[in-house]
Amino acid sequence: MAMDVLIVGAGPTGLALGIDLARRGVEALVLERADGLFPGSRGKGIQPRTQEVFDDLGVLAAIRAAGGPYPDRMIWKDGARVGGEPMFDTVAAVEGAPYTEPLMVAQWRTQEALYARLLELGGRVAFGCEVTGVGQDADEAAVEFADGTALRARYVVAADGGRSAIRRALGVGMAGESVDPAPFMVADVRVRGLDRVYWHTFPKDDGTVVGLCPLAGTDDFQLQARLPEGTTPDLSLDGIRTLVAAYTHLNRADVTALRWASDFRPRAALADRFRVGRILLAGDAAHVHSPAGGQGLNTSVQDAYNLGWKLGAVLRDGATDALLDTYEEERRANAAAMLDLSTGVHRGEVRRGPATVQLDLGYRESSLTEETRTNPAGVRAGDRAPDGTVDGVRLFDAFRGPHWTLLGAPDGTVPGVRPLPAAPESYGPGVFLVRPDGYVGWAGDSSDGAEAYLAKVGI
Repeated sequence: MAMDVLIVGAGPTGLALGIDLARRGVEALVLERADGLFPGSRGKGIQPRTQEVFDDLGVLAAIRAAGGPYPDRMIWKDGARVGGEPMFDTVAAVEGAPYTEPLMVAQWRTQEALYARLLELGGRVAFGCEVTGVGQDADEAAVEFADGTALRARYVVAADGGRSAIRRALGVGMAGESVDPAPFMVADVRVRGLDRVYWHTFPKDDGTVVGLCPLAGTDDFQLQARLPEGTTPDLSLDGIRTLVAAYTHLNRADVTALRWASDFRPRAALADRFRVGRILLAGDAAHVHSPAGGQGLNTSVQDAYNLGWKLGAVLRDGATDALLDTYEEERRANAAAMLDLSTGVHRGEVRRGPATVQLDLGYRESSLTEETRTNPAGVRAGDRAPDGTVDGVRLFDAFRGPHWTLLGAPDGTVPGVRPLPAAPESYGPGVFLVRPDGYVGWAGDSSDGAEAYLAKVGI
């Protein structure tokens, strides 16, 4: 008998989805081509909305312990400091949004925390499993491995990165544009002679630049470089020593170790489809961002968060397969907006701050969203459900877990839904049915209609 879900790729997307499915009692196996977890720092920014997701998934404390706050930027010219500036515009913390500052966590540390949580919940990762093909029929999907073997499941999720073998095997196109003609590189290095108080930036007049950012929670620096057009990045320790000596006041010998390095060309690209029958695309397999603004990893984790409860509803709660169509509907539109934002930050058109924390994202236009009030004020159906306190209960504590929550219906009960007798004043008048992923699915003047909405969704 086939298992429930195969997840291809043990990056942040695949691991977060594995966690969400494990806590729902869905049998899932994560397949990873490499022999271990990704070793580099690449996606190091954890935005406030993703911190809320990690809170719900039971991993935020470990993530916070693995990283720290972003330092201010220090700009250098000709071996001298010429001035510092904050990396982000301030976002004020309020009751409804307790996390407003991005966290810096090296991607390898984020994945370690997610992997530990997955194992704690009984989830599994099979390493050394290279998926080369995929197939499906009316009842099941299958992945084919490089060694000629295959596995079957009711659904397959491709979280296998920007060069996704599954996306290519499906023939799904990925339209996009180059964000910058210059080659870029990123590396994790050990450096002496540079303080860890600032994110040090060494620009040249021709637009090229080297940055050295102290990686919170580690002894490393992340090196980022925008290089002259037409050059080929040298990812060796010797090449990085030459680069650092050419752009900074440091000597070659001050770069004492190289842990990991990669080069890339910034581009923005969006898959034509996020669903092909029983196969779904998530994370970089579905959208590729410039790293500027820290949106890629965060958008990817939120793909998993959106998809997890829907797969659980179909596989465990009796919802129809059609519910999975809303994954593409909601997340593809969201990814398109985040791609525009990432590109805007890369080109200096958008400031890091309120625009990049992802707290204002929502699904008001989704076919899953029902706003039945005539003149809604405050929170509307489709919006993120803010934090707050009701009768001494913190909402994020009440939301935590795989259930739905009904706010503001003292006499209303819906089977299988956690009730709270009121909604915080910040929500405005009404009754709010909060989805498992923390968005308001339905809102009304009373609880009448909530049960019918759930039945329509298929819960």
